[in-house]
Amino acid sequence: MVIWGLNFVFAKWGLAQFPPIFMMGLRWAIVAAVLLPFVRMPRKKLAGILRNVGAAIAEDPAVQASMDERFEETFAAVERNFAEVAAALFPGGEGRLRLTEPGADDEEPGIEVELRPAGKRVTRLSLLSGGEKALGAIAFLFALFLARPCPFYLLDEVEAALDDTNIGRFVELLRRYSDRAQFVVITHQKRTMEAADTLYGITMEQAGVSKVVSVRLRAAA
Repeated sequence: MVIWGLNFVFAKWGLAQFPPIFMMGLRWAIVAAVLLPFVRMPRKKLAGILRNVGAAIAEDPAVQASMDERFEETFAAVERNFAEVAAALFPGGEGRLRLTEPGADDEEPGIEVELRPAGKRVTRLSLLSGGEKALGAIAFLFALFLARPCPFYLLDEVEAALDDTNIGRFVELLRRYSDRAQFVVITHQKRTMEAADTLYGITMEQAGVSKVVSVRLRAAA
């Protein structure tokens, strides 16, 4: 349907009417349409594998007990880290993670995130502002990072909804843990860029030709 719609547009307006940027988008649309069936097939297979693994675990009490023990240990570590990071991102406030039990309608157990910014009584995420929700998500990501560290992390526009004050707290969080891992941050925020060691940008000096430009801020300082 995507390709038919684009063909109709071309027939009506003509191929020459579209700038080079749009042509790049057209190529990606065609690639996505071609690859979509190949993406859906592994997804179905993965769902079947998960069902088989779940059935195998249910039949072996020892495996289930081992998984429960590992989950409890990991959750305890993430819970401690979340409280610590939330206190840094919400000065004077607090945050915690809570396990939820299955409901009467056979719901799966889950994890509920509770945050209380300074001066507020609300704890549910649904009652918080967009910026506060973003800070809560960042706190949860860093809580996982501290529990199961990796060499580097890719953060894509995670601070887009934050104001300058909260961006400053986010930047301080990056600096605090920069000795443990590398952070690759995709951002349009000026304050986040100012705190980076190296900047990579995309420019288009010629129509339809993209070029990567890098600047080492710390070396230039």
